[in-house]
Amino acid sequence: MVSSSHTSRRRAGSRAATKAATVGRRPAWAVAVVAASLATTLVGCGGDSSEPAADSPGKFSGRGPITLATGKDTTGTIQEQLDRWNSEHPNEKVTLVELPESADQQRQQFIQNAQTKSDAYTVLNLDPIWVAEFAANQWIDELPAGQFPLDKMLPAVVMTGEYFGKQYAIPYNTNAGLLFYRQDLLDKAGVQPPTTWDDMKDACAAVAKLPEGKDVDCYAGQFDKYEGLTVNFSEAVASAGGTVVDAEGRATVDTEEAKKGLQFLTDGFKDGTFPEEASTYQEEDGRRAFQAGKLLFHRQWPYQWALANAKDGSSKVAGKFGVAPLPGLDGPGKSSLGGLDLAVSKFAKNKATALDFIKFFSSEANARTNLKVNSAAPPYAGLYDDPALRRQFPYLATLKESLSGAVPRPVVVQYGDATAAIQESAAAALSGSKSVDAALADMQRDLSAAIAEK
Repeated sequence: MVSSSHTSRRRAGSRAATKAATVGRRPAWAVAVVAASLATTLVGCGGDSSEPAADSPGKFSGRGPITLATGKDTTGTIQEQLDRWNSEHPNEKVTLVELPESADQQRQQFIQNAQTKSDAYTVLNLDPIWVAEFAANQWIDELPAGQFPLDKMLPAVVMTGEYFGKQYAIPYNTNAGLLFYRQDLLDKAGVQPPTTWDDMKDACAAVAKLPEGKDVDCYAGQFDKYEGLTVNFSEAVASAGGTVVDAEGRATVDTEEAKKGLQFLTDGFKDGTFPEEASTYQEEDGRRAFQAGKLLFHRQWPYQWALANAKDGSSKVAGKFGVAPLPGLDGPGKSSLGGLDLAVSKFAKNKATALDFIKFFSSEANARTNLKVNSAAPPYAGLYDDPALRRQFPYLATLKESLSGAVPRPVVVQYGDATAAIQESAAAALSGSKSVDAALADMQRDLSAAIAEK
């Protein structure tokens, strides 16, 4: 989940608060030239210079009770792991602080806690997109990278926790978007899982002719005006061969590729490929629709696998669906990179305990458990090739493929303002209040302004 691990609800707080809070942006994990460009142009600001320096890597001090601040634990697995830690560390217990499901609201609360220099949150479970912002503001401590098995993790995922070559966060899980589809209905219609957007529309038309397909809508993603819309828009642009921000850090939504990506989304609502109610869908809304048998295709994070396969009667599609890479304009599309990264608050107490807890919580054993219990995408490369896990989760090869080609959300200095600009214009196009051309022109202007802010 994004970040839920999956992304959630709409951006909280004023634009002014965001501008004051967001002062840094990490280099893109997949584009070395971006890293070089940012390293020469960005200056991490924030943090009162009168404050004492954070504990240096490997010298975290203080032991005792701590807290873990994270998005709502919808699976129950987090608390189970905390219970295990607490039983083994009775004098260093971890208390779970559950923040809203909304990623935007989570970020707001994390920032408020940091700006007040509160010690209420010890370990922060962050959307990777926030790591650079928190590091630049000196809200989180640099971690001793050598004390973690980062060499066993997917390199691209490890880099989500880096800022200017230093490790500020450790991956807890990762994420890539997948196409969930009704295998039973495609088989009955005699069609294969789609690799292009046109293939998907043709498949929907074929299934619609079946008696079983009468009340099944074609496709949904996350189209509410929140971080999920930034993810879905970015994926559509990348899947049409474009970029939202290029390797030089410039806004690039005034291109034909970006237009094709947004046109696919807007046309989907106009021609009925996407049900009208999908304009308000976040992750859980679409998941419930898919599990109820109302969708033929659903763009979703891997966590949906376990829930949709539940045998307790909560899912009407258990054993009836498959997973494929996202489709694109002319072939397989590209996913945005999601996940959750663990960091230590600069203002926390008992940081030695926090460091040990992150080692435990981000371990390969826990990642394996998270995969088995709630199909969370692990950061450890070896788990994707484990024969037993592949038998249990046949989509792992597909997920690994999606992760290998996943792209980060826009790499800009002021990410909060950038995502707001994307959401505003994309939502206007989807609702029909602006044409695709006008929406992209506005987005190009506002995104360029956000990039120019220091």
